[in-house]
Parts: sequence; structure tokens; C-alpha cells
Amino acid sequence: MSAQTAAPVEAAPMDHRHVLRALSGLLIVLFVAMISVTVVSVALPRIIGELNGTQSQYTWVVTASLLASTASTPIWGKLADLFSKKLLLQISIGLFVVSSVACGFAQTTPQLIGFRAVQGLGMGALQVLVQVIIAAMISPKERGRYNGYLGGVMAVATVGGPLLGGFVTDTSWLGWRWCFFIAVPFTLIAFVILTRTLHLAEVRRPDTKVDYLGAGLIAAGVSLLLLWVTFVGDEFDWVSWQTLVMVAASVLILAAAVLVEARVKEPIVPLHVVRRRDPALAIVASLAVGMAMFGGAVFLGQYFQIGRGNTPTEAGLLTIPLMAGVLVSSTVAGRLVSKTGKVKPFIIAGVVVLTLGFLGLSQIDHETDLVLVSLGMLAVGIGVGMSMQNLVLVLQNTVPLSELGAASGSITFFRSLGGTMGVSVLGAVLAHQVSVKIAAGLAGLGIDPAKAGGGSSTLNVKALPPEIQEVVRAAYGDATGHIFLISAAIALVGVVASLFLTPTKLRDSVDL
Repeated sequence: MSAQTAAPVEAAPMDHRHVLRALSGLLIVLFVAMISVTVVSVALPRIIGELNGTQSQYTWVVTASLLASTASTPIWGKLADLFSKKLLLQISIGLFVVSSVACGFAQTTPQLIGFRAVQGLGMGALQVLVQVIIAAMISPKERGRYNGYLGGVMAVATVGGPLLGGFVTDTSWLGWRWCFFIAVPFTLIAFVILTRTLHLAEVRRPDTKVDYLGAGLIAAGVSLLLLWVTFVGDEFDWVSWQTLVMVAASVLILAAAVLVEARVKEPIVPLHVVRRRDPALAIVASLAVGMAMFGGAVFLGQYFQIGRGNTPTEAGLLTIPLMAGVLVSSTVAGRLVSKTGKVKPFIIAGVVVLTLGFLGLSQIDHETDLVLVSLGMLAVGIGVGMSMQNLVLVLQNTVPLSELGAASGSITFFRSLGGTMGVSVLGAVLAHQVSVKIAAGLAGLGIDPAKAGGGSSTLNVKALPPEIQEVVRAAYGDATGHIFLISAAIALVGVVASLFLTPTKLRDSVDL
């Protein structure tokens, strides 16, 4: 790396008062990025229903933003090593504001999917840049305490988001479009605060270049793979020429990306970092946690509204155990990590509880006692809160300040990749299970599924005849358990990876 040509960087950590001033703006940014997901998640069944969308389009409204966020995350992380972190954050805030307004004005489902993809670019930038900037100010050991603040904001966004989304969606003079508009004023406030309070010692490296070829190959390879995951089993068979072409092309493109990243001076994904034991294990665990968590949790709102007939507001209230688990566990674990300097025990405990939570949720159907559903969600929330941010700490603890952006971007990339794959895979499984169960239910009523008015493809359940409504609700409620069983199996991979982490102590300096 060309760190020798860089201007000197102040490695001493800022005092608590100055950190909190800058952190307030960063926390608002994180809050906005997260609430843009949680506010919309509970409203999606209503949104897709009113726009006459299908189950596949429901999945793509989520996947589009995650895909764009995933593909761009390594680029934002690398740019943060080369250019002004503050300027990049301001640019990403502007991109997020414009795309949020565009989403609110979408008139069709394809339009919404397109605008969500642009919004995903801003979301990916905000998430990785907040982590990079915090890491540039605070040592890994002290960062555990501040991760408690991050966990609190994440929990408020995730708890308040569904409640706010349900309220906005159910309020006639607001409507679901305000689920997108509502993030704009918060984002603008954050922009002003950060402009005034964020002052970083920047590393000036005018001799460096951005690896656009590697970034393009990574984005293309991942995107093609996710497109295959989304359409296989529905648009074409698992064993087909389409599968051969898409998978082979994706493998070749990603192989070319690895070759490029191994040879360029400034790689988007630093292979010398991700090849080390602990960073590699942390990435594998993060990918598994992201795939299980995002893939499973994104369909909970759909389970409550379609499978159990709840309103958006009720669905938001019912997801509180999940968010409460994140709040409590992330705050407590963050403080204990700062106090002890140890992170491995909390990660292992987190992924084990996460796996058990998904195993519990795998038993649900459309008539399961809500207490049992709540206990499963609480366990999932606790597991996520204990493991997700601490896995980032494992990677950040092994790299110098000059590589912090690329390293943080790498683990965020793989976690987002896992989430995107999780949504795509589990969405495809859910759509298939729902289709089979609806067809069987309609046949039991003596109704030809082909003449049932689109009962197996539309999410506008209220437009269906009452007897078909019941069949659709039962199908969605009963099929959801299958995707949580898959989530549990994926989370188990995270357990195995976490067990092999080296039990090291976190350093107490910003730089190595």
C-alpha cells in the first residue's frame, strides 16, 4: 500500500465529549438508513397490493435495494481510504434524499423497484461510511462502548420503524408514500449536524487510483448470481441451459475479479486481509448471519399481515420482541466487550441463540400461539445484537487505519451479500411453497387454480373472494415456517465459523 506517501494521521483517540458531538450526526445517519428499511417493510404488503404487484415483485422491492447496496459497498469503503470521508458521507446523504423522494412518487411496481435500487446505493454508502468514520475516531476496545449507542439507535429504528410504518400506512391522510418521504427531514438534519461537527484528519493520497475494473467485475458477478437465484425454479428449471449460462458466467466473472484484485495496487477488496484466518472467519460468519437475519426477518411483516390478517400497525407492534432483543443484547454486549476487551464469547453466544431462535420460528403456521412466535423473534433479536457489530470489530482489530475503509467495506459487503442472497433464496422458496399450498387448498374446495382470479400470484388479498382469501392466508402462514428452517441451517454455518476465531483481545489504539 502507499501509506508511506500519505499525510500523517492523528491516531490518538478523541475524548468522550468531542466524540459524542460528532457521533450524534452519525447516529442520525445510521437511524435514517435503517428506518428506511424498517418503515417500508411493514407497509410492503399494502404497497405491492395497491400497485397490483406479485410475490416475485415483492421480493424484488427488497432485493433491488440490497443488491445495489451490496455491489457498491466495497467501492464506498475503498473510496473512504482514498478521499475525504466527510465529503463522501455528504454525497451519499444527497443521493439517499433524492432517491427516497423518487420512491415516494412511484406509480408502478417496476418504477418502485428501480428507485429502490438507487436508494440502495445511498444506503450502502451510509452504512459503511458511518462504521469507517467511527473506527477512525475510536479504538477497537473503546468502540465496544460506543457500539452500545449504535445498538440503541438500531433498536429504536427497528422497533419504531415498523410502528411508524404501520401508523403512516393506516392513516388515510398520509398513506404508504410517506414511508419514503418521512426519512427526508431526518437526513437533512443529519447533513447539517455533520457539516458543523465532523472534523477528521484526512489521509491525502493523490498518487492512488480506484480499481474500477475490479469493482465492476464484482458488481456484475454478484448481480448475475443473484438474478439466477431469484428466477431459478420459477422462470426456468434448476437444471436448464439458463442455469448453466448464468452460473458459469457468474463464476467466470468473479474469478476474473479475484485475479484483478490480486494484481492491482489498490484493490477494492484487499485479498491479503480477507485471506487471514480471523478476518476470513468473521466474513463467513457475517455472511451467514446476514443471510439468515435479513432473509428471515424481511418476511415477518408479510406473515403477520397476509398469513394472520393483521393490519400494518398491528404487524409493527407484533415485531417488537425482535427489535427489543437487538436493543438489549447490543447495548449490554457492547459495554461488556469494552470492559473485558474480549469479543469471541459474545459472538459465539449470539450466533447460537440466533440459530435456536430460527429453529423455534420454523415450527410456526397461521394458527401458532403469538407468545411462541414472540419468543422465537426475541431469540433472533438477541442473537443479532450480540454478533453482528462484534464481527465487524474482529476484522477492524486486525488492520491499520490506512486499510480501515476497504476492510470495513469488505465485511459489510459480504454481510449485505448474505442478506441479498437470503432474501432472494428464501423469497423464491416462499413463493414456491405458497403456490403449491394455494393450488392444493383451491383443489380441496373444488376450484380450478387457473380460474381462481390470480389467487396464487397477487398480494392484493382483499380483492379476492372470501373463500379464496382464507386459502391464501393459510398458505402464507404455513409456508413461512419453511424459510425459517432454512435460516436456522444458514445460521449454523455462522456458529461453526465463530468457534474457530482466535480468542484475542481488542487493541486500545486507533491505529496498529
